[in-house]
Order: sequence, then structure tokens, then C-alpha cells
Amino acid sequence: MDKHNVDNQTQQQLDAFIKEEEGNANDYVGALAKVIGLMAVGMSLFHLYAAYAIVPTQYLRLIHVGVVLFLVFLSFPIASKFKNRLMWWDVLLALFSIAIAYYALSGGDDFADRNTEPNQLDMLFGIGLILLILEAVRRTNGLVLVSVTACFILYALFGNHLPQPWTHKGYELDRLVGFMYMTLEGVYGTAIDVSATLIILFTIFGAFLQHTGAGKFFIDFSFAAMGGKSSGVGRTIVLSSFLLGGPSGSGVATTVTVGSVAAPMLLKVGYERNAAGGLLAAGGLGAIISPPVLGAAAFLIADFLKISYLEVLLMATIPTILFYLGLFVMVEIDVRKYGMGNVTFPAAESAWGLSKKYWFHFFSLVSIVVFMIYGYSPTMAVFWATVVSALTSLLRRDTAIIPWDLFKNSSGFLSRLYDSGLTKALASGTTGVLSIAVTCAGAGLIVGTVTLTGLGLKFSSIVIAYAGGSLLLTTIFTAIVVWVVGLAVPVTASYIICAVIAAPALINLGVPDFAAHMFIFYYAVLSEVSPPTALSPFAAAAICKGSPYKTTLQTWKYVAPAILVPFMFVLDKSGTSLLLMGSMKALMQADWLQIAWITFTAIMGIVCLAGGLQGWFIEKTNLFERVVMVIAGVALAYPDTSADMVGFVGFAIVLATQILRHKKLNPKLVS
Repeated sequence: MDKHNVDNQTQQQLDAFIKEEEGNANDYVGALAKVIGLMAVGMSLFHLYAAYAIVPTQYLRLIHVGVVLFLVFLSFPIASKFKNRLMWWDVLLALFSIAIAYYALSGGDDFADRNTEPNQLDMLFGIGLILLILEAVRRTNGLVLVSVTACFILYALFGNHLPQPWTHKGYELDRLVGFMYMTLEGVYGTAIDVSATLIILFTIFGAFLQHTGAGKFFIDFSFAAMGGKSSGVGRTIVLSSFLLGGPSGSGVATTVTVGSVAAPMLLKVGYERNAAGGLLAAGGLGAIISPPVLGAAAFLIADFLKISYLEVLLMATIPTILFYLGLFVMVEIDVRKYGMGNVTFPAAESAWGLSKKYWFHFFSLVSIVVFMIYGYSPTMAVFWATVVSALTSLLRRDTAIIPWDLFKNSSGFLSRLYDSGLTKALASGTTGVLSIAVTCAGAGLIVGTVTLTGLGLKFSSIVIAYAGGSLLLTTIFTAIVVWVVGLAVPVTASYIICAVIAAPALINLGVPDFAAHMFIFYYAVLSEVSPPTALSPFAAAAICKGSPYKTTLQTWKYVAPAILVPFMFVLDKSGTSLLLMGSMKALMQADWLQIAWITFTAIMGIVCLAGGLQGWFIEKTNLFERVVMVIAGVALAYPDTSADMVGFVGFAIVLATQILRHKKLNPKLVS
């Protein structure tokens, strides 16, 4: 990130937003920083080893949770007044985390066999684990997610006192603790499995890209490729957000990195401050839904559905294109709307010149997918992609993750190795996953409760009953539920909670399971645009000196054209064409004309919504034209032939009136 383009106060705000997403960790210095940094390096090396070698599942999950909790209590303060100070209670909690994992690991098969009747020591360590997870969640994610998790635990214990249809048979504390701690269904369930086998490897991969200069290259390449013209600044935001966001999967980091360079240019060509921030935040938000990494929740989709991660990437392809197409149409309209002048921003180097020097960075966009196409598992694909990233970085001195002169002499070797990009990348890979891993552990408590009590089926029947069996109403209710949950918790937790309680409602009404889960995933991501979790818009507002809430509203405007796309997944089975039928096998047998038609109507719907929401198309639109374009956009987003015809007619009417007005305002164009 180029910190020269933002002042110190703004930079502190941006660092705060990134820390809020990743957790507000201590900034230790000296020997303590080195010790904790080396522990983080050790954890990354262990998980890279586990990716390549064979580590039994139960061992990997237990060690992952134990070390994550250990590092969280050493790295995150109990309260802000203790920040950057390692207190004695932090050390005790960290050591207790390791003791809990050791006790479970040393118990062998007998430990798991007695999960229905745990002994006193089992109860001590099990209750301790649950309390440590709640405290770790509080330190990294705040009180809201802790409260949500605690409510689920209380429901498991006391839900038998609730009225129908919410009641269940009730569970004693020993049964709950045994299930959560002593089986692979509670804390050590699906979410932690994904965190230990995939998410941490992808954060390591992202850290390697950061420390080899790939992020800076993608931004420089985007500006050079778009020619530096004022009309291309918006397009540059879209392209650089995709190139940078695809491998990173982080909305806030993408917003801050691109915005620190591009914000002055956006303001110079005529963007209003809040609109500039809205565009930056919308571009960053796309990182969470963009292949090849997506957000952490995408790995959970693969595990929930028991499909390959490659198939999740396949499903995300067209929706990602539609999302960025919507942004592209919006910025094209911006050129006319804001009357942008012809301001030129000379690039330091041409796109071709940059590509000749740093061509190997493009591997980061395709290497993971290429490895999976060749039959590698996602775990092995990201492992080898990380290796390739490290090796190719050595082609140039300025990108080398291991300094070229590291082995020239032995004097100060360890110090230079510690300060190298390799060590920093390995440490960042672990520190970057701590908040997500703790969220997954907390989600294990939630999923365990839902599994024990059957809450998912209960919630499903309640939603369907309220909707009167209507798929449209059930879909709207589900979207609202996901949005409300997303207001309070991060995307990963939002997806997990809604996947287990809301997805069954859609599936019971005939929606394919993969479409239901992708619908929930996309709305969990879009809920990130709304306060209080709107970290990307708030960060963009800090960069552009705009109002946080006005910037959030502008972000909504930019992402709105893509908001209706998920409804196309679920309202009609033809809509699964946008997800490329959910699998390679189904895609091979699919009707390609149908896929092309559904994609085309989705594109036209996005164009109509963009014009209606912007208030501009070819020329400024009047109220009638805006209403017609919004209606046409909604109609085209509904997978039905009659609705498509209504949408096309509405679009044709507005297009005709816009062309006539354009000719009237520009008589020289009339021959």
C-alpha cells in the first residue's frame, strides 16, 4: 500500500479498520514480538506440512484450535487499556488452551467413546474450552457475536422450556459439553476442519502475494492498462479491485490498498467524495465473491455440500462477472453524470513494460485453478501455488521473498532471515487467520446446537408457514434473515448461521442445495455494506474524507444492480444456469443456449438497474424513465419469459426516449 498518498491521521484510521476486520491485536516490539512472530511462523509451517503429509483429522483440528487460542490470548488484549502489554492472565489462558488440547489428544479412543457420559476432568476441560472460545471471540470479534453464540448455547440447555414450535427435549450440561468437546461434531466440526485445512493455507498464500509485490503490480498494471485517462479511472478501480481482490479475498484490505492510490484521482476527475468512497468500497466488496480465493465462507460451502472447491469456483464465475459488470456500467454512466474533464494521469510505465518485468505475478490468478483442473485437491493446489509464488518471486531481486544475498556470508544470517519476506509472509499467514479461526470455533458451538436440537428444520417450517408455501416470499424472508444476521456478525459467521437455519427452508421448496447455499453466501457478503459491519465503506470514507454513512449509501447504489442476481439462482431452476448448473458433470449435460439466454437477461437487467439507480443513461433520465428502468431491471432479473418480455419492452421505450433527447441536445450529431 502506498502510504504517501494519505496523511498520518487517515492512515491510522485505515489501520484501525483493517485491525477491526482482523481483530485489534497488540503491536509488540522487541524480543516479545520476535517470540510470538516465530510461534506464528511455526504454526504456518505446521499447516504447510499437514497439507503435504498426512496428519490425522482429529489431531489436526485439536492442534489447530489449541494453537489458535494460545496465540489469540497472547496477541489480543482483554481490554483496550491493556493493549501492547502481555499480562499474567493472558499467559495463563494461553497455557490452559494448550492443556485442553493436550488432554483431548492424550485421551485416545477412550476420550471420544465416553462423550455421552463425560467424567469430571472431561467436564472441567470441556467447559473451559467453551468459555475460552467465547472470550477469544469477544477479543477478536466483539460482544455481538459472543452474545449470539451464547444464545444458541442457552437454547440447547433451556430450549425445552420454550413454547411450540421452538421447544426441544432439552439437554443437560454434561451431554452438551460431551458433544461440543469430545466429538468431531461441535467445536471440532466442519467449520474448524475448513479453517485448519483450507482457510489458513489461503491466508498464507495471500501473505506470500503481498510480500512478493503482487498487489502493487496489479494496481500499477490496471492504471497503465486503462491509459491514465479520466474516463478510465473508474474502470481502473473495477479492474484493480478484481485483480487484487481475487487472490486476497479481503474486502477491507482491497478497498484500502486500491483507495490509497486511486482516491486522489477519483476526486480530481470530478467524483463527489462520498461517491468516490462508495465506488472504492464496492470494488473491495467484490473481493469476497471473486475467484480464485473468494471469502473464507466459500470453503465452507464446499464442505457443507460435499463438493470440490473447484465446483464452488465454477459456480462463482458468472455471478462475479455480473457483479463487476454492474460496477463497470455504473462507472461508465459516472463519466457523463459528473461531467468528467479530460485529465490525464501519466503511468510510470506501460502495461506491456510492467508485464514483461513482472509477468509471473499473473500466475497468482490462475495457478490454484490450474492445479485443481489437473486433479489436485484444493489443499494441495494452494500448497503448490504458494510454492510457485515463492519460487517465481526469486526471478527478480525486488520481488524475491528470500533476499538474493542471504547466503553470501554467515554474519547476521539469522537476523536477515527473520527480516526476510519469507518469515514475514509465514507469520502474516497465521496472524491473518486468527480472527477467522476463532469465528469458526464459535460457529462450531452454533452448528452443534442446531444439530443437537434440530433447530434448522424448526426454523425452516416456521419460515415456510409464514410465507404460505410461496417460494418468492420464502426467498425474500431468507434474504432478510441473512441481512439482519449479517448486520451483527462477520460474513463467515453469518453464512454458517444462516446455512444451518435458513437454507433448509429453500431446499424444502425445491431449490437445489447448491443454489440455496450460494444465495445465502451472496447475501451474507452484501450485508457487509450495512452498518455496523460496513468496514469497507467506512475505510473508503476515511480515505476520501467523506461521511461514513453517506459513503455506505453510495456503496449500496454501486452494488445494487447485482443485488437481484442471487434471486435468479432460486426462483426458477433455469436460474441455476448462472451457477453453471453447480457441477462440472451437470454443466457437460446442460443446455448452453439456456445458460447464454439467462446470462444475457441478467446482463440487461443489471444495465437497466444501473441506469435507473444512477438517474443517467445516455442523458439524464426523468422520473418516468427511472421508474421504467428499475421495473425493467427487476423483470429481467426474474427468470420467466413473460417477465423478460416486459423488461425488454421497458428498456426499449427508455432507450428510444434517451436517443431522441440526446439528438435534441446535440444537434451536430444529426446528419
